[in-house]
Amino acid sequence: SVSGCVCPHDLVLDGKGGCIAPEDCPCIHNGNSYSPGESIRVGCNNCTCRNRKWQCSEEPCLETCSVYGDGHYTTFDGKRFDFEGDCEYVLVQNYCGQQAMNQGTFRVITENIPCGTTGTTCSKSIKVFLGVSIFSNDGHSDVIQRTPGGKMPFQIRSMGIYMVVDTTVGLILMWDKKTSIFIKLSPSFEGHVCGLCGNYDGNGNNDFTTRSQSVVGNVLEFANSWKVSSSCPNANRTQDPCTANPYRKAWAQKQCSIITSEVFAKCHSQVEPNEYYQACVDDACACDTGGDCECFCTAVAAY
Repeated sequence: SVSGCVCPHDLVLDGKGGCIAPEDCPCIHNGNSYSPGESIRVGCNNCTCRNRKWQCSEEPCLETCSVYGDGHYTTFDGKRFDFEGDCEYVLVQNYCGQQAMNQGTFRVITENIPCGTTGTTCSKSIKVFLGVSIFSNDGHSDVIQRTPGGKMPFQIRSMGIYMVVDTTVGLILMWDKKTSIFIKLSPSFEGHVCGLCGNYDGNGNNDFTTRSQSVVGNVLEFANSWKVSSSCPNANRTQDPCTANPYRKAWAQKQCSIITSEVFAKCHSQVEPNEYYQACVDDACACDTGGDCECFCTAVAAY
């Protein structure tokens, strides 16, 4: 700017060569600017731009644990890991530690079964225990055992490609009946759950807590501790699917590059795409016995 060219008293530069009142300044979020009075959604809250600052509602948000494709997990606290084991595993339960036996109210179990010749696994059936009621689904049919004389503590509805189980305890489960599971949990369970989805205490660093309540650094030690049956074999590290199926690698990279492309450019500042891209390539290489769409589309849908 040229020396001596300043805004009149009480006004400020707007960055475009003009002068405005301070209260008319925009708010910035993820590199975009918003005018006073404009609102955006952040998580489950509305934020409005007032006087250069965001004012946000403070609703408690349900956090989500997601499992998709060939064993890709994101815990309630946002820790990501990959695990392949073909057994039944506890995803989340509130039977943890000392109060394990008597005070829990729910448990969600998933069964992983191999899909593809490389030993990769996909989540193919799901069971929800709520007290004594049980809901289970193997991708083909729902099985519901009712509580004698009691009201059902959940209802089942469809939402697009997802089957949604709404419970009365603060747990919502969404499943595409194939390989994607999303579990939403109310904040009242913070720090009171355990399983492959972690402990939901706001800190991702201690999510690898085993069934015996010790925090470990090794994903296999952590995940194997949550298998339901002790007769199931422990999972050990499987080979990289693209090394096993090199002829699929170029195809996988080409298809999956849609995640890092212009198509999703607006999303990249909100959700980092590279881990999703890598997971997509792994899955697209792994599903070599058909199921291309299931593996590739699921990976893109997760992003």
